[in-house]
Amino acid sequence: METYTVIVATGTSEYAGTNNYIYVTLVGEQGESERTLLDNPGLDFCRGAVDKYQVSSPSPLGPLLLVRLEKQRYWVEDNWFCRYVTVESPRGHTATFPCYRWLVGDTKMEIREGPAKKLKDDSLPELLAHRKAELRGRQKTYRWLSWAPGIPRCIDAKSEADLPQDVRFDNEKRSDFEHSLHYKLVIRFGKSWNDLEDFRQIFWKLKSPIAEYCMEHWKEDWFFGYQCLNGCNPRMIQQCNKLPDKFPVTADMVQSSLCKTETIMEGLPANVIKNEQQYIAAPLCLLYQHPDDGLIPIAIQLGQTPGVDTPVFLPSDPPLAWLLAKTWVRHSEFQVFQVLSHLLRTHLVVEVFCVATLRQLPAVHPVYKLLAPHQRYTLEINCRGRTQLISSNGIFKRVVSTGGDALLILAQREYKVLTYRSLHPRHDFIDRGVTRIPKYFYRDNVLLLWDTIHGFVSGMVSLYYKSDSEVEEDQELQAWIRDVTDEGFAELPDFGLPSSLSSREELSTLLAVVILSCSAQHAATNNGQFDWCAWVPNTPCTMRQPPPTDKDTVTMDTIMSTLPDVSQSCVQLAITWHLVCIFNNQIPIGHYTEEHFTEKEAQDLITKFRKDLANVEEQILRENEGLELQYLVLLPSRVESSITI
Repeated sequence: METYTVIVATGTSEYAGTNNYIYVTLVGEQGESERTLLDNPGLDFCRGAVDKYQVSSPSPLGPLLLVRLEKQRYWVEDNWFCRYVTVESPRGHTATFPCYRWLVGDTKMEIREGPAKKLKDDSLPELLAHRKAELRGRQKTYRWLSWAPGIPRCIDAKSEADLPQDVRFDNEKRSDFEHSLHYKLVIRFGKSWNDLEDFRQIFWKLKSPIAEYCMEHWKEDWFFGYQCLNGCNPRMIQQCNKLPDKFPVTADMVQSSLCKTETIMEGLPANVIKNEQQYIAAPLCLLYQHPDDGLIPIAIQLGQTPGVDTPVFLPSDPPLAWLLAKTWVRHSEFQVFQVLSHLLRTHLVVEVFCVATLRQLPAVHPVYKLLAPHQRYTLEINCRGRTQLISSNGIFKRVVSTGGDALLILAQREYKVLTYRSLHPRHDFIDRGVTRIPKYFYRDNVLLLWDTIHGFVSGMVSLYYKSDSEVEEDQELQAWIRDVTDEGFAELPDFGLPSSLSSREELSTLLAVVILSCSAQHAATNNGQFDWCAWVPNTPCTMRQPPPTDKDTVTMDTIMSTLPDVSQSCVQLAITWHLVCIFNNQIPIGHYTEEHFTEKEAQDLITKFRKDLANVEEQILRENEGLELQYLVLLPSRVESSITI
């Protein structure tokens, strides 16, 4: 009789433990152990517990292949989260079997030892069968769905309740999220503010240094330009070498090279909120890189068709007219960064890779192990976004001018021109002609993170793929990229991502783009939105009057009747606060609470990655020393490793 020592680790989150029966069977090359009920004196499988057991086998098992876990109900159903199992053989060899999954109901699960294995690395029939069975099960569980035409496909789930437990929030995250979401403010619904200073009434508690700075400087032209570079939508600005014909700005009005916004806002159907029509503009905004004042706006047209009723606003115009014109641009900026830069280019793009990874890569695959920590909670937050934020009765419909039909139209327009190349930061900055513009802190910081992430990923890819041919020959990897391109981005033939991978560099770049998108890029558009939107006049969520057609008729009453009312302002404040809340279980990039990789070479690369990120943090902090307005949103310690909000 052979005796094996088995250690079982239970999850640390609330309700991760169980009082159900847990059985284990060890599967080796030479046979199986006895099916053993794991039962020590006292309580087993408590939250955070690491329990030790003895498992017997009538004969030596040889090299271990699998650990089979079974859960059976005892009185009531009680789900269990298993972190890992370690097995010590009678001859002293210890093997670790990562799990990090929920066992729900009366169920059976087989897990493999930690070292990552590609398909060609397995030859035993038992292991090949295990890979196939795991993927068959996942493909039945995780299915593609077209939530709406003209946008990336998503997970087939009507709400977060339809998702498997493995991709759901844990209880602490759910409690924190829902408590924050239901944050209430005492407000007078539907009333207009009397004066700009009245917005301070909702600014009394939820504050940030940048939000307070914004409140004091939002009228200043240099601050408007600064936000184009380092605000919530820092990748929209681009160099303009020739003015469009529809923007009749003469040399007498402006000089030097100019930049413009996109025309994606034109013709959108504006929302109706509480039976009151809201308004949307498709502005053209030209900015000039002033040698002393930095990037400043020098001309604004609040429509795409020039004419008597679409004047070009200039800094020399009456101050209130110029202020309202800038506010209209910032209002459009709110729509673009929320729907396009934030929702589409991070949440929805990353979801495609999440679904494809779950469908096509077994847990033992190195790419699965690499991406798993960067997919944490993303499917649930996206389901919640579709049901609570952008649905027909969601928050956008209640307070945002693009709520309703315009939101989807806007996303569809951007999706048509979305390219894989634009997700690569170095290519993006080159294509937009902004590689040399000064004080573009977002660009400088995101490139630091890009280089660090790409270096880490390249090391991992080189560890498991010794040549380009090994990438080409990896059938599971090729099925993964086909699922991404042919299913997830099925309606985007010009996306520019090939449906096969042919080299290690191609794979490394793609994986780095995915990890950057779900970490640094998401942080750049999400984490600062309270800073820039808490002072509502700076970035209003909606506008209640149409754009002005006459510069000389703009008064303070015009501005106040146009800006969001008290109710809308309070919801804007509350939701942007909610979306930047720091929850207790957030995991910064480079920190891995689940050890999917067990081999030393991979763990050494993770350690180096963490050290490199610490160096990036120190560099960013040094570069911000002495700055009146610091850009710290991309500090690695503040960048989550996955999209969880």
